[in-house]
Amino acid sequence: MKNHASMLAALGTIVSAVLSQDLPPLTSDGLRGLITADALMAKAKVLEDCAYATPARNRFVGTTGLDTSLQWVYDTLTALDYYDVKKQKFTVNRGGSASFSVAGKTYTTATFDGSPAGEADGKLVPVANLGCSATDFPSSVSGAIALVARGTCGFADKARFAGAAGAKAVVIYNNVAQGAAAGGLGSGTFPPTVGINQADGQALVAAGQGQEGSVSVTINTVSTYNIIAQTRSGDTANVLQLGAHMDSVEVCPGVNDDGSGSIGILETAIQLAKFQPPKNTVRFSWWSAEEVGLVGSTHYVKSLSQEELDKIRLYLNFDMIASVNWLYAIYASNGTGFDGRPPPPGVVEAESVFQEYFDNVAKLNYTSFDLRKASDHGPFIDAKVPTGGLFAGGSEAKTAEQVALFGGTVGAPSDPENHKVGDNASNVHPEPFEAMTKAIAYTVALYGKSFDRLPPRSPSLSKQTRDLQFGEIKFTEALCGCQKPLAVV
Repeated sequence: MKNHASMLAALGTIVSAVLSQDLPPLTSDGLRGLITADALMAKAKVLEDCAYATPARNRFVGTTGLDTSLQWVYDTLTALDYYDVKKQKFTVNRGGSASFSVAGKTYTTATFDGSPAGEADGKLVPVANLGCSATDFPSSVSGAIALVARGTCGFADKARFAGAAGAKAVVIYNNVAQGAAAGGLGSGTFPPTVGINQADGQALVAAGQGQEGSVSVTINTVSTYNIIAQTRSGDTANVLQLGAHMDSVEVCPGVNDDGSGSIGILETAIQLAKFQPPKNTVRFSWWSAEEVGLVGSTHYVKSLSQEELDKIRLYLNFDMIASVNWLYAIYASNGTGFDGRPPPPGVVEAESVFQEYFDNVAKLNYTSFDLRKASDHGPFIDAKVPTGGLFAGGSEAKTAEQVALFGGTVGAPSDPENHKVGDNASNVHPEPFEAMTKAIAYTVALYGKSFDRLPPRSPSLSKQTRDLQFGEIKFTEALCGCQKPLAVV
C-alpha cells in the first residue's frame, strides 16, 4: 500500500510537470501585469464579509471570522492545483480569567497570554528596581507572591526572574494610569502571572510586606492553524518564503492589518500559478495568532530543523500594505543592524531589490522602515534567516518629510483605523495596494529564477551565538511591556 501511494504521488508530480510545460515561462513583467487593484479590493471585501458574518465582527484568533477566512485562503490555493498546501495546527492560550485579592479585598485584575493556569496563596512581597534582574528579588520572594512594577524590561523577564527566585505567583502593576497591566509573556516557564492598575499597585507597595494575598488564573485554549503553500517543483534547497498574518485584533475585521498583506501574497500566488513553476521553491505562508504575540510564526520557525531553516534563502514579510494615508516603506537595517552589530547577510541585498523596483519599475518614492519593528519576521530574524519586506504605515503620525514624498496629511496616522473598529474594506486604498503587491510579484519573479543577488547562506550559528550577535529582540508591546515602538503592527 505504501509503495502504491508513493507511485501515485510520483505520477502526480510527473503529470503536473508535463502540464506546466503548456504554461508560459515566468517573467517579471508578465506576473506584475496580472496584478490589479480590482482583484485586490474584491478580496478585501471577502475578508470584511468573513468578519461581519459573525456576532464578534472580527477575525481574532479562535473566532469563526478567522476560521472562515483561513478556509477561504486554503480552498483558493488548493483549487489552483499548483501548490502543496498544508495546515499547520497549533493551540493558543486565548484569554481566560484571573483574580487577585489581599486580606479579603478583591482587585480588578487582567490576564497575561502565556501565563499558566494555577492558584497560589502567600505573603505579598514588593520587588525593588522593576524586577529586571535576578538580584532585584529578595530571598523572601520564595514561596510568596511577587509584586512588581511594569517598565524597562519585558513582562516575561519579570515573571521569569520571579519564578527563578521561587515565587508562587507574580502580580505586575501598571506604570501608567491606563487600567491593569496586561499583555503577553511569550513562550517559557512562568508562575501564574496577573496584572493590576497603577494606583492599586502603589498602595500595596506602600503597605509593605507581610499581607496575605491570593492569585488565581484560568486559561482558555483555542485551536488554529497556519497555511503553508509551496510550489510543487523547484529547488527545495533554495527557498523564497513570503508571509503575512491572517488574524485581526478583537475590535475589528483587520482588513488592512493584516488582511492587506495576506491578500497581497494570495493574489501573487494565484497569478504565479499561470506560469511555468519557478526554478527555486517559492513558499507562501499565512500566519495565525500574530496579534497575540507572533504565536503562529514562532511555532512554525521552532518546528523547523536547522537544516530546513538554512534552506530558506530569504523570508519576506508584508504587514499592512494598503494604508489610506500611505507611504512606501522598505524593511531596512539602516546599515547598522541591531545595536550597531552587522545585519544578517542578505538583509541589505533584499532591501536593494525593493529599492530597484521603486526606482526603476514603479518609479515611486520610498523610505525605510526599521527591520526591528514588530511582526512575523521577528522569529525568522531570531533564527538568523535573512529577512525583508514592505509596510505602508500604521498608527504613527505622518511627518512633513513623508508628506513631501508621498502626499497625504501631516500629523495624521497612515492608518487612522489601526486596531480600531473601522479597519474594514473601506480602510484600504487601491493605489498602494496595487503598487505594493506588484513589488511582491517583482521579488517572486526575481528570486524564483535565481538567488544570485543574495550572498550564500552563512554557516548555521548556535542559538547562543545568535543571541550574542543579535541580542534579545522584543517584538511586541505585549511581550516587552514597555512603550510601543513607533510603528508596531
